[in-house]
Amino acid sequence: MRRRLALLVAATTSVVLLAFALPLGLLVSRAAFSSAVSDATRESQTLVSFITSGASLADAKGLARQRALQAPGLSIRVTQASGEAAPRETTLLSTPGGGRVLQQPVVGAGTTYVITTEITQARLREGVHRAWLVLGLLGLVLVGLSLLVADRLAHTMTRPISELALTAERLGRGDLTARVQPDGPDEVREVGSALNRLAARIEELLARERESVADLSHRLRTPITALRLDADALHDKDDRERLGSDVDNLSREVDALIREARRPVREGVEARCDARSVVEDRVAFWAALAEDQGRVVELELPADPCAVRTSGADLEAALDALLGNVIAHTPDGTNFAVSLEPLPGGGCLMVVADEGSGFADNDVVRRGESRAGSTGLGLDIVRRTAMASGGDVRLSQTSAGGARVSVRLGPPVA
Repeated sequence: MRRRLALLVAATTSVVLLAFALPLGLLVSRAAFSSAVSDATRESQTLVSFITSGASLADAKGLARQRALQAPGLSIRVTQASGEAAPRETTLLSTPGGGRVLQQPVVGAGTTYVITTEITQARLREGVHRAWLVLGLLGLVLVGLSLLVADRLAHTMTRPISELALTAERLGRGDLTARVQPDGPDEVREVGSALNRLAARIEELLARERESVADLSHRLRTPITALRLDADALHDKDDRERLGSDVDNLSREVDALIREARRPVREGVEARCDARSVVEDRVAFWAALAEDQGRVVELELPADPCAVRTSGADLEAALDALLGNVIAHTPDGTNFAVSLEPLPGGGCLMVVADEGSGFADNDVVRRGESRAGSTGLGLDIVRRTAMASGGDVRLSQTSAGGARVSVRLGPPVA
């Protein structure tokens, strides 16, 4: 913006200078021309007066040489007119070299003489080059001053906008304490005030959310504790251990949910993690349950780390949702496979495929809807994680008719 304003001011100043400098330069040129012709006319009139007073031709020629020495750029001579070639009135003629010749007839002692005054081109343009140089330098100085003033003015306008952009970037990165000092034009100050109000509102909403999550944690502790007491009261040891394990898993999931919800901010565009290590860790976690259910788990990972634009916690939640769906919606003994493949442009393709009956409807990635009796939030978590990283989710079937979920995860921001 500063550059555009400087170019605009420079162009405007140049046009104004040209509008004034060109006529002024032409006026200087005409003034120099008129001054040279006036000097030649004055010198010629001096000789006219000398000749009409009765001076001889020789005396007139001597005076002409003397006057020419005192008038640089002028060449004066007196000749006797010869017949019809003598001009009848004063004339101003052009010469091939760009000069002028002033011819003036005069009658003295019954004889007609011609006073010829040659004006050189340098005499006609005397002082013109200097005047153009002064005008050019003055124009450069004025353009320079206008650019300096424009730059200072643009700085006062762009600095508040730059601060707005910086504050917005800090807010985007999760620094909710970022505020801007409203400054600059009225419109920019209004935008700054609105941005501060928006940041304050976001901070207020997050504070309320944290309070709600804190209340939720206390409200969930009581029924979980009751379930644990009921499980401990069972007489059958196997049932007691099984229900106790389920309650422990439920408690861990609630704790993880609360921690996730109470994160002050999400990582946003700067989030990144190594998808290879996350996938390896989560598959190892689910492998124990899969083994208990008689499932075979195939894992295919790249040899090198695979960086993606999402946090480790978000990727864990997405993969847990996919593997949890496999465990919950396929019979025991149904095998599944997880693979991770680097993409040519950066990022990774994560695929979870099972040997079950597949999807009844491929359009199941909709929040709150499910054809299998669940809440429908699992695949929505996967979708949101993929889209936040710059990728997408595609559902298809394997060659054996099982479900196949392909999650494309974008590369981290450089």
